[in-house]
Amino acid sequence: MILHRAFVRETLHACGVVSVILLAVFVAVRGLGFLRQAVEGDIPAARVLLLLALKTITYLDIILPLALYIGALAVLGRWLRDHELTVIAACGIGAGRLLRPAALLFALIGGAASLFSLYLSPLAAEAARAIVHDARSRADIAGLLPGVFTEGRDGSVYFIERYESGEGGAAGNAESSVDNDAAGNAATAPGQFRNLFVYHRGGDGGIGGETKDGVVVAERGRLVTDASGDFLVLQNGSRYVGAPGDAEHALLDFETYGLRLAPPARDYRLPVEAQSTAALWGARHAAARGELHWRFSKVAMLAALLVFALALGFSSTAQRKNRFPGMLVALLVYFAYSNIAGLVAAQVSRGATGPVALWGVHLIFLAAALFLLRRRHLDKPLLPAVRMPRLK
Repeated sequence: MILHRAFVRETLHACGVVSVILLAVFVAVRGLGFLRQAVEGDIPAARVLLLLALKTITYLDIILPLALYIGALAVLGRWLRDHELTVIAACGIGAGRLLRPAALLFALIGGAASLFSLYLSPLAAEAARAIVHDARSRADIAGLLPGVFTEGRDGSVYFIERYESGEGGAAGNAESSVDNDAAGNAATAPGQFRNLFVYHRGGDGGIGGETKDGVVVAERGRLVTDASGDFLVLQNGSRYVGAPGDAEHALLDFETYGLRLAPPARDYRLPVEAQSTAALWGARHAAARGELHWRFSKVAMLAALLVFALALGFSSTAQRKNRFPGMLVALLVYFAYSNIAGLVAAQVSRGATGPVALWGVHLIFLAAALFLLRRRHLDKPLLPAVRMPRLK
């Protein structure tokens, strides 16, 4: 049928446009967040684009249903504005006749959303988690940006003026390590730092085992890793040790000095959001069960949203000049639906309720959407008129 093909074609086109807009907004907002984390040294600056791409993939299962919902509303709104719905109604075609093309749209976009929700999104989340864990597992000095003060895991503060890549420099020699035997087996990172400043908090060790706060400045430095841990090997500098407020501080000039860095975090726990659907299917705990049902819920929501779009978008001709309230109501329906479903899914993950409650929410919203669509198909107001009793 020509009407069905036109509705599918135009809705897919509108869905693509809306998806591009939503992705642009998401990339801009999330990209700023990743840049802030890179400046703070939480993630490597070279991996910002990769992390942004992976994060975008994890949200496509939410963006696609929303884009299709808005796209269907936009198409029906344009038909209403251009009097096409008037011609359709004059031909005896109601809103219920668009359920068939809506089912085709659900199969196309729902299939893509299922692919992202059940497979690609967890895979991308796992890859992003591995990148962040790898960055946080390295020494603090490895993720520094020139010209930026960066706080380490143990409260130390690092600053470098610039980084020079390439081999060479006395800092790369084996004798640069504090322990000559360990330095013989050390793995030295290529390149070296220039003009370093390090503030190391005292307490558990401090600088050179000191219990007081200390400051080290040096001309050059290089990261050295061996079996005993990570060291920042410094050359041609000075070390100041003392407690804040004390009148006396110890001063030591050195040619080569090795500063032990805080040990990296070794624990690596994959969250349920990054676990595969097959792994969640066999798990028994509440968090896995809630995440599994939430992944299927993202696809199930699309069916109810499409019915809502037909009911709210297939307006009468009298509403042609007043389409804004209808679009506002449609967006409120989406946010109410998604937030309620997300809240119940969180309760399922915590074990406070069972998955039946989540699917009960979907059935309630689907029943409400079918009720509104039937009234629209019969050319009735969406909600029955409430007659107030007359006072005698």
